[in-house]
Amino acid sequence: MEYVGIEPGRLHFSWISSSEAGEFQNKATEVVEAVRALGPAKRLVKDIRPEEAEAG
Repeated sequence: MEYVGIEPGRLHFSWISSSEAGEFQNKATEVVEAVRALGPAKRLVKDIRPEEAEAG
């Protein structure tokens, strides 16, 4: 995924059965915390500033 600009740690895969709601909740929390700890993405960030700001 690094080749396309996804930093390591921003993509997680897990196999969780539909009967494991608690495990899903734990894994979701774990992933959110891991991605938050990385901070804003360094690549694939869209510049959303208005065009006037870019010219100045």
